[in-house]
Amino acid sequence: MGDEVVAAWRPRVPGVAEVFHAHFVDHAYPPHVHDVWTLLIVDSGAIRFDLDRHRRGAAGSSVTLLPPLVAHDGRAATHDGFRKRVVYLDSSVLPPGLAGAAVDAAGLRDAALRLRIHQLHEALGRAGEELEAESRLALIRSRLLAHLDRRHREDPARPRRLAEGLRELLEDRLAEGISLREAGLLLGSHPGHLVRTFTATFGLAPHRYLVSRRVELARRLLLAGRKPAEVAAEAGFHDQAHLHRHFRRHVGVTPGVFAAGRQ
Repeated sequence: MGDEVVAAWRPRVPGVAEVFHAHFVDHAYPPHVHDVWTLLIVDSGAIRFDLDRHRRGAAGSSVTLLPPLVAHDGRAATHDGFRKRVVYLDSSVLPPGLAGAAVDAAGLRDAALRLRIHQLHEALGRAGEELEAESRLALIRSRLLAHLDRRHREDPARPRRLAEGLRELLEDRLAEGISLREAGLLLGSHPGHLVRTFTATFGLAPHRYLVSRRVELARRLLLAGRKPAEVAAEAGFHDQAHLHRHFRRHVGVTPGVFAAGRQ
C-alpha cells in the first residue's frame, strides 16, 4: 500500500453531508454509489473513473460533479497517486432531476467555479466560519445550475429590499448568527440570490459584514473592561482564537494589545 491519508468531517453547514480530503496512491475504488452529490477537485495527480459505464477523468483545473445513485469507481491515473478534496452535497443543494445532465457533463472546465470550491474548503476547515461556507456554497450552487439547467434564471429583481432585509436579520442576531437557509425562508428568496444582492448592494458578502460588525462589538466590550475570553463568546465568535484571528485582521493588533492600550 502507498501513503494513504484521509480527513473527513461533517460541518454545521446546511446542505453539506460530509467533507473528505484524501491522498491515495494505490487505493482503487470498486464500483459504488452515493445517495448524495459528489463535488470533487483534484489538487495533484489525476483520477481515472467510469461513470455510468462511460470512461472519465479528473485532474488539474477541472471540476467533477457525480450525481447520486449513479455507479462509478475510481483509481489513480499517475504513478504518485492523487490528492483530492470532496464535498458531498444533499438534495437541498441540487435536485436529483439534474442527474442526467450531470452524467453528460461530469467534468466542468470552469476556473471561477474551481476557485470558489477551493475557497469553500478553506472556510469549511476553519471553526466558526459556517456563514462564510454557506455563502460560498450558495454561489457554487448557482454556478452549477447554470451549467446543468438551461431553464435556470436569476430570481426576479428585488435586490435592495432583500439586501436590507438580510442586513436587519444579521443585526438582530449579531451574536447568535443566522444561517442563509433560514434567512432565505424568512425573506422568500434563495440563499444564492441573497448573497449576490447583498454583496452588490453593500459592497461586501454577508459573512464579511457579520464579522466586521462582531469585531466592532468586541471593540466596545474590550473598551468597557471585559476580558478577551468573555468578549469572544458575547460577540458571537466560536472561541478566543476565532476572535483573535479576525480582530487582528480588522484592527491591526490582537484583542489583548487593544485592551491593554485603552485609556
